[in-house]
Amino acid sequence: MPKTTNSKEVGLKNLDKDTFGRLMKYIFSRHKAKFIIVMVCIILTVVTNVANSMFLSTLIDQYISPMLASGSTDFSGLAMAIGGMAAVYVVGVLAAYIYQRLMVAIGQGTLKEIRDEMFIHMQSLPIRYFDTHSHGSIMSHYTNDVDTLRQMISQSIPQVFSALLTIVMVFCAMLYTSIYMTLFVVLTLGFIIFISGKIGSKSARYFMRQQEAIGEVNGYIEEMIEGQKVVQVFCHEDEAKADFDVKNEALCDAMTNANVFANILFPVVGSLGNLQYVLIALLGGALAINGIGGTTLGAVASFMTLSKSFNMPISNVSQQLNSIVMALAGAGRIFKLIDEEPEADDGNVTLVNARFDKNDELVECDMETG
Repeated sequence: MPKTTNSKEVGLKNLDKDTFGRLMKYIFSRHKAKFIIVMVCIILTVVTNVANSMFLSTLIDQYISPMLASGSTDFSGLAMAIGGMAAVYVVGVLAAYIYQRLMVAIGQGTLKEIRDEMFIHMQSLPIRYFDTHSHGSIMSHYTNDVDTLRQMISQSIPQVFSALLTIVMVFCAMLYTSIYMTLFVVLTLGFIIFISGKIGSKSARYFMRQQEAIGEVNGYIEEMIEGQKVVQVFCHEDEAKADFDVKNEALCDAMTNANVFANILFPVVGSLGNLQYVLIALLGGALAINGIGGTTLGAVASFMTLSKSFNMPISNVSQQLNSIVMALAGAGRIFKLIDEEPEADDGNVTLVNARFDKNDELVECDMETG
């Protein structure tokens, strides 16, 4: 496949801004109350996760370590602390359950409205639109393109929002726990983001091509099925196979490259995050042993948990990027159909028999002329 041109790259930028904004209007303007509840539940989920990570330091330094040092067997204080953590986790689980259920309802409702709008608008399009667009390509709007939106609305949007909020809150918590270890995380994070950005951009480019190629293949198959008798009558089978091979090869190439980069993105980012986790443990242990910055054993344990919570949303954003780009490509094709100019109504049309007179002018007549 040839390399992506500059026009393709510009188109991707336009999709990110214009198409995403237009899609969000469908969601927010028509499901505003549910969407606000979803955002509140996501915030509550993130707060509970960060609070429990921070509480781990208190649990170790104020309960577990003193009990080990004194040899005490009174577990009442420790049990109450663990019970408090469990209660906070229950709140987070309930909030996550609520927003997941609501996002499914929002997603399906939005897709229904988009399908309704597409179908209603399609009835007003001029015949030339259906002459210049294959039936399979049009059907692809209702199937493949809409299906990509389902995953983006119900999964990608809430996960990205949750990830961004988690990154901000966890970063503040890490600063509070240890400035030295936070600086180390920031330095290593820059390298992780650079690698994930390189892989993600290549994957997004091929996902854009994939959506276009799916429409072309579906359209060609639809045309061949409708005209199979004509193909066989005129012995056009070999030419039809050759044309299909070209389109199918283009789709295979786009899907292969898109999924290759998408599949290696998460393992690469995850492996780099695990390496960072080990280095944080070594650095935190050295700081705790030497008493630098007031670092305690509980602070190291809490910070390591926070670092996992910090890297995980970055990995999730990288993983969801492919779904978002593919969905925006599908949304762009859907909005292109919706934006097509409807057929102008210039009044009533009456069909009559006609013929050419001796002056080559078309005039009405009583007989059928064809």
